[in-house]
Amino acid sequence: MAEPLASELGLEIVRIRIMGGNRPLLQIMIEKSGGAPTDVEDCASLSRMLSPTLEAEDPISEAYRLEVSTPGIDRPLTRVGDFGRWAGHLAKIELTMPLDGRRRFQGIIQREDVNGVAILLDDDSELVAQVHEMTKASLVLTDELIDAATDDGTLPPQPGDEDFEGFETDEAETDTIEDNQESGA
Repeated sequence: MAEPLASELGLEIVRIRIMGGNRPLLQIMIEKSGGAPTDVEDCASLSRMLSPTLEAEDPISEAYRLEVSTPGIDRPLTRVGDFGRWAGHLAKIELTMPLDGRRRFQGIIQREDVNGVAILLDDDSELVAQVHEMTKASLVLTDELIDAATDDGTLPPQPGDEDFEGFETDEAETDTIEDNQESGA
């Protein structure tokens, strides 16, 4: 239901997930086609378009919350092609089936091709797996990833940046842990 509406807006679905609780959360992560920077208005547009469809189709029988968001800098890697876009960056993955007794791996993405995703592990061995063999995968937040996001314009303005003017910041009104330790509290 979400995919055709997202496509109309020039968006792609990165992940759809339902998380439990007293009132389940339907989380839909989106990005602009081709990975261009996605903003809050893109999320709001899809939410406004999708809500009437979800209301009419009622795919979740109980009351739930809808959240439309961007994947963020340490984004999940969920689709064929995601890994190739982020070659050279650190990723963590979890396999569906254990390999040599392990399901969780972390390493640098080397490539993505017809043979699968190649990850260079810390011991200099290479793990190759298909995307459908993974239960979870995401980028790991590193300085290199922050630099790449800054260079391609996907990192929002940060305090101290020239582009940060016009954003409001809240100063902490309470003491920090360090302040309390220094004063002997």
